[in-house]
Amino acid sequence: MRLTFAERLQAGVVVGDGAMGTMLYAKGVYINRCFDELNATSPELVQEIHRAYVEAGAEFVETNTFGANDFKLVSHGLSDRVAELNRRGAELAREAVGDRAWVGGSMGPLGVPLEPIGRIAFEEARASFRAQAEALEEGGVDFFLIETIRRLEEVREAIAAVREVSDKPVVAMVSITEDRDSALGDPPEKIARSLDEWGADVIGLNCSVGPQPMLEALQRMINCTDRPTAVMPNAGSPRLVEGRFMYLSSPEYFSKYARRFVRAGARVIGGCCGTTPEHVRAVKRAVLSVRPDDHKLTPTEPIPAVRVVESAAAPVPQAEKSDLAAKIAAGQFVTSVEISPPKSPNPEKSLKRIARLREAGVDAVNIPDGPRASARMSSAALAILATQRVAIDVILHYCCRDRNLLSMQSDLLGAGAIGLRNILIITGDPPKLGDYPDATAVFDVDAIGLMQIANRLNHGQDLAGNPIDQPTGLLLGCGANPAAINLDEEIRRFEYKVEAGAEFCMTQPVYDSSVFENFIRRTEHCRIPTLVGILPLRNYKNAEFLSNEVPGMEVPERILKRLADSASPEDARRVGIDVAREALLDSLPLAQGVYVMPPFNSTKAALQVLEVLPESHRTSRSVG
Repeated sequence: MRLTFAERLQAGVVVGDGAMGTMLYAKGVYINRCFDELNATSPELVQEIHRAYVEAGAEFVETNTFGANDFKLVSHGLSDRVAELNRRGAELAREAVGDRAWVGGSMGPLGVPLEPIGRIAFEEARASFRAQAEALEEGGVDFFLIETIRRLEEVREAIAAVREVSDKPVVAMVSITEDRDSALGDPPEKIARSLDEWGADVIGLNCSVGPQPMLEALQRMINCTDRPTAVMPNAGSPRLVEGRFMYLSSPEYFSKYARRFVRAGARVIGGCCGTTPEHVRAVKRAVLSVRPDDHKLTPTEPIPAVRVVESAAAPVPQAEKSDLAAKIAAGQFVTSVEISPPKSPNPEKSLKRIARLREAGVDAVNIPDGPRASARMSSAALAILATQRVAIDVILHYCCRDRNLLSMQSDLLGAGAIGLRNILIITGDPPKLGDYPDATAVFDVDAIGLMQIANRLNHGQDLAGNPIDQPTGLLLGCGANPAAINLDEEIRRFEYKVEAGAEFCMTQPVYDSSVFENFIRRTEHCRIPTLVGILPLRNYKNAEFLSNEVPGMEVPERILKRLADSASPEDARRVGIDVAREALLDSLPLAQGVYVMPPFNSTKAALQVLEVLPESHRTSRSVG
């Protein structure tokens, strides 16, 4: 009688298959196709690849269901076919290999950020994995293979989901970077202990890197667990060759590292991106060439002990973060004016405007981050120059559009180091709205997710929850639109932002104080100091454009009529200033500050608006 997969693990090293996607691509399937749908549309092709791996020596194959979860399938219009594609994927693998190999139900990442970085709750993630696991179980898999996931909490939910529907073995593998840590900074030791604690039967690493870094990480993992370990590396890192990305690690090189994996103590060895049946054949030969006793060898080099930090550093009190933070914490009314970075490397005009604002007593200058998705000088560069040469508090706008998770964390750590302490976190306008509609947007997370990351840094933790030696001490702000068409959704997102760590709010332009008052009243349960947004209008054409073509802007008809009735351009500008002043004065009872967005960086227009502030709402430039 054939051994179960769990029994086979006890007998020695098990050789797995290689990449499914690489083989499908080599056979002419375009990379933008939904590979999982091929279970229904091209079953013979999928089975041909399964058989090729078994003939090369693989003792198990993975189902062609890596991306067959509802979050990934939705982009292909297939979210209602989760059960069908997973069940069919398991059936195809079983039919292709019969009793010659075991079948592992492949479950890859959901492809969406989970809480607290994203808005997908852990319960939603588990439900998605559970639906996939149920169908794979129905299809007859021998075990489940959770793979290529970069965040530990996501692996946890996947393991829990499988346990709710099956008692079959679970192989759980995390992806690491060239630094040997997960993408979120989890070291191999933490990965091993976490997967062990959550009950995976086999724990390991796959994808993202080639054999060498994976071996080093494996050696560190093995000392932290008694569970069998698995490694399924890529065929090295991809290189661009004549316009195509190629994986250049040869089967011979893979074979060399397969022996090292065995001697390090790996129990499951296979391949991921770029590997083929030839790589698997080389791995099989390598495994058979190692003496049986060698399967039990431990690393020849000692592994250093892991330093465990018990707790994160205490956060910096709000009043100590910056002059602006001290004023907000003290309940003072603060004034700020927006100055956009120039579209050139010359900052002098911008710095002169900022200096004029400082001389006029403005508390802080706002520097937007690629406003309207336009290409400008780095907002951080202008912010640094403003603090160094003008000595004014800066509120640096920071958007999610252009950076991935690691870059955002690096930037926030850097901001804390160079003294840019006031950060307004926004999602950012998509490139389609700007000068470069073909530019690629990143959007790993939205403003809520980035707020979570920044708040963790403020509490002495990186985005993976690992302690850092010093908190960043950033004053975190968020945006809000009191005039949003769907105000319920806007308030829901505002609640999330406050819960995530926002300490103050800056609104989109307000022209009707009743709209601002309604927003403040409806968010009283989660209220934070709010700076009312004021944008002086230049003329009717400007107001019409903003109201009809700029997301988040709405100019009331009565104001449009006042501008349309203006006798001259100068009269229209006066009307625009008057409207801005009226909105500011009417909003004062509920605002703790003002955020003026003057057209064309006009400091004259901004200061004309601020002239109407009563003396009680004017603060000095320094606290203490």
